[in-house]
Amino acid sequence: MKVSLKVKYLVLCAALSVGANSQTGPLQVGASRIEFTKLAQPPETPPTGRYEHEKLFLRAIVLDNGHSRAALVSVVGDAPDSIPPRVAEELKCPIENVIVSSTHSHSAYLTGIGLRPGGAPPPPPQPGPSPLDDIAVQAVREARAKLQPARMAFGTGKSYLNVNRDTISPQTRLWTQDANPDGPSDKTVAVLKFENLSGEPIAIYFNYAMHPVNLYLSGIISADYPGAACRYIEQIYGDRVVAVFTQGAEGDQNPLYLRASTAAMLQRRGERYQGQPLVREQVEAGIREARIKPVPLDVQAAEALKKFVEAEGIILAEEVLRVAHQMPAGVRQVRIWGSQKTVTCPGRVRTDQGREGRPGTYEDGPEVNLLVRVLGIGTTALVAVNAEVYNAIAQKLKARSPLADTVFVGLANGRANSGYVPTDDAFGRYTFQVLGSRLKPGCAETSLQDAALELLSTYLSGLADSK
Repeated sequence: MKVSLKVKYLVLCAALSVGANSQTGPLQVGASRIEFTKLAQPPETPPTGRYEHEKLFLRAIVLDNGHSRAALVSVVGDAPDSIPPRVAEELKCPIENVIVSSTHSHSAYLTGIGLRPGGAPPPPPQPGPSPLDDIAVQAVREARAKLQPARMAFGTGKSYLNVNRDTISPQTRLWTQDANPDGPSDKTVAVLKFENLSGEPIAIYFNYAMHPVNLYLSGIISADYPGAACRYIEQIYGDRVVAVFTQGAEGDQNPLYLRASTAAMLQRRGERYQGQPLVREQVEAGIREARIKPVPLDVQAAEALKKFVEAEGIILAEEVLRVAHQMPAGVRQVRIWGSQKTVTCPGRVRTDQGREGRPGTYEDGPEVNLLVRVLGIGTTALVAVNAEVYNAIAQKLKARSPLADTVFVGLANGRANSGYVPTDDAFGRYTFQVLGSRLKPGCAETSLQDAALELLSTYLSGLADSK
C-alpha cells in the first residue's frame, strides 16, 4: 500500500551573490594530507609498518578561481558533521562550496564502527565537536597556502571489484547479504585530475562505490582499500600528489571478493580455516553481535588479510592512473558554484528486532531530512548526499543529469537520520539495510533525484551564461 507523502524542499542560499558565484576565472589548486592514526583506538593486532593502508589520513583539495573558493575533503572512516562549517569558516566560502566525504572504512576505529550487541543498528550521529575538526582546518589551511595555477580534466573508467549485496541465501531461501552478480552495480571509476601548468599532477579526486569491509571486526586498524589505493597513487608520484577517494552510491555494494576477510573472521572465532567454503553471515554474526568473544589474529592470518587489501587497492589505483594518463589537456578557466536542498520524507521507527530475512514492524517516526548538495567545477558536477544510497538511484540520476560529467558522492557533509536509502522496489527485500532504514518507502528515491536535477539544471543555466 502506498504511503501518503509529504515532501518539502528547503533551499539554502549561498553566502556569495549569484552574480559573483556565476563567474568563471583562472583555476588555482592546492592540496594537503595529514595523518591522524594516533587518534584511533589501540588495535588488538599492532601495525606492521609494512603497509601504507595501516595509516589513517585526512585529505583536502582547495580550489579558487578568483571569484569563488571551494574545498574537497575526505576522511578515512566516517567524517563528523562538525567539519564542513569549520572548513567553510576557515576558507571564507559558502558551506555549499564544501564537500566533506567519508571513505567509510570499517577498520578505522576512531569512528566507532564495531560490535553492536543484538545486531542493533547504529544510533543517529551525535552533534558536537570532533578531534578531527582541527585537523581538517589545518589541512585546508595548508592546501590554501599551496594554491597554484592549475588545469582540471575529467574522465571515467571501469573496475569490477564491487558487487550488489542484496540476494537470497541458497541455505535459508531468505534475504541476506552476499554477492549478487546480477543485481544493480555501477562499475564506474570517476576521476578528476588537477595539474599545474607544466602538466604535473597536484591532486587526483576519484570516486567508486564499494563498502570498505575487508578488515571489519578484524582487530586491525586500516584505511582498507581506499587508503591502499590513495597511498599507491601518491607514492607513484613521489608523494608530490594528494589522492582523494570518495564513495559513490555504496548502500548495496560490497567487495566481490570477501573470502580472505571471512577466513580472518573465522579465525577470530577461534576456529581453523583450511580452505573450506564459508558463508559470510554465518561467520560474522556471532562476533558482530558480541555473542562470541573474538581472539586476536595470528601473524600469518593478519599478514594474508593485509596483503589482500593492498592488492585490491592497487588494482583500483591502476585504473585511476590509466584514466588520468589518458585524459586530454585540462581546462584553465572554470566556474565554481555550490548550492543545496534539504529533502524531507516521512519516517518510521522499527518496533521489532532481527537482522534480515523477514518483514519488520514499524510505527510512524520523525521526519527524515536528506541533504543534497551540488558543487559545480567547470563542466563537472559533484552531487553529494549525506547518506548511504542504493546504487540504482545514483545510476538513474546520472542518466538523467543535464551534465555528462556528473559524479555521485555518498556519505558526504555529515550523516542523515535516515539510515540506508533504498530504492522503492528494494523495500520488498528484507535485508538489514532495508529493515534498518528509517525511511518509509515511496519518497526518497524520486525526491533525491528531483532535488539534484533542479540544482544541476540551475548550475548548467549559469554555466551557459558565464561563457
